[in-house]
Amino acid sequence: MCREQNRIIIISSLIILRNVRAVLRSGLSGSACVSRACVSTLLVLVLLTLAGPSNAQLSPSGSMRRSPADIVKRYVLLDQKGARLDASSFDTVMPYVEWKEEPAWGRIVVVQKTTVSEDYRQWEILNNLEVIIPVTFQVRGSVYLETASFVPEDRIEEVRFHVKVVGSYWRILSPVIPPHVGLRRMVSFARDAALHESDDTQRTVLTDLIESLRKAN
Repeated sequence: MCREQNRIIIISSLIILRNVRAVLRSGLSGSACVSRACVSTLLVLVLLTLAGPSNAQLSPSGSMRRSPADIVKRYVLLDQKGARLDASSFDTVMPYVEWKEEPAWGRIVVVQKTTVSEDYRQWEILNNLEVIIPVTFQVRGSVYLETASFVPEDRIEEVRFHVKVVGSYWRILSPVIPPHVGLRRMVSFARDAALHESDDTQRTVLTDLIESLRKAN
């Protein structure tokens, strides 16, 4: 049954893609007036066809049968929960990204809220298997790891994630941004670090960091 459903989805996608190409050829030959919006809409139909049923369960591998926005949502949610705070937990986000290792970050962005655009009209559609999806972060400030200090900075940050089908899976190609961790998770992370810190001076620094973060809540 699954094979038959996959076959139908592939055939439907090819039919839509053929129609897209026909429209493009028609527009280029001058026999029809084709708007960028029309072409973009047709490309979105291909994306949504590939995505499959909207109520299907999201697989950890980022199946191309899901919406690319779902992959971005899963990635930023894991990031918000602290999955990129250390190298040992990077494996949890690897199924959604194309890079193989995380840079050594000196700064952690602390966020209050994250919004992934699910409206395809706000996406930049490069082709039927490649899109750019905007994500908005409500930033509260940054933690600098070298000094274990929090610098408050209330602002709205927009990041445009480049998502592409690689093999049979959606993958985030870029950008590779510093960890964007939720405020409560950052407090928990600092508290845990303080509990395991044996040096009194460093423990005091971490306690001050916790208090600074709590004030931003």
